[in-house]
Amino acid sequence: MINRETALAWSEDMTTLALLHDRELTPGLLAALKAIGFPDNLGMVPRDERGEQVFEAMRQTVAALPIFPDKAYTDNLAADFAAIYLTGALDASPCESYWVSDEHLVCQEAMFDMRELYAADGLAVPDWRMRPDDHLVFQLQFVARRLGRLASLSDADFTRLADDLWRALATLMDRHLLRWLPDFASRVSARCDTEFYAALFLLTHAWCEQLRDLIALHLDEPRPSKEEIDAVLRPKHLDEVKPVPIQFMPGIGGPSW
Repeated sequence: MINRETALAWSEDMTTLALLHDRELTPGLLAALKAIGFPDNLGMVPRDERGEQVFEAMRQTVAALPIFPDKAYTDNLAADFAAIYLTGALDASPCESYWVSDEHLVCQEAMFDMRELYAADGLAVPDWRMRPDDHLVFQLQFVARRLGRLASLSDADFTRLADDLWRALATLMDRHLLRWLPDFASRVSARCDTEFYAALFLLTHAWCEQLRDLIALHLDEPRPSKEEIDAVLRPKHLDEVKPVPIQFMPGIGGPSW
């Protein structure tokens, strides 16, 4: 059983990951990561060989960070941040809509879905034009918030409500974050210029996948397949469309010769 202390630790983990994706890395932030031995400070530890490899890659990357990074070093990190999040130079949008829409457009249905979820919690993004609702950082922060809610429950409420809240979090991750994060993380880690961001994206993806696996284990409910998720999310009207024979009507859409 996952207890409140574990939920709190995971909430803090996710908040840390969101922070590292949220803004450019400063010398002070880099020094803090070295000081705490990131990622060994995280509450969640890897459970399989792949997770161990990802954590070790991040561990080595942080250990290799210079104690006093020069301007060239921080400029390279800033350029990578811009390529990932601001300019689209890697052909890898940080927003869900791009990955789940056939035309690879932003500000599509996924953005509005996330907006509704935030609104149900009394939240709203500061400026969707600058950073849409389905942006990676907002989704990570929202998962952290949901974990924090679980951690803040009283003993009685945790016993009564926890499974429903875990199930809701699982659904949120299945239908949003984990639909597109695997592809986004894979592309960024392969195309970015710095070891730090390559390791960070692989770590973020592995952490989220392990969280989802642990929720499934706790609930004793297997994770749905991609096909099952797609079937749930498929617009109902697509299933209801029936082919209609096309009939020629004079003057409308017929031959012009």
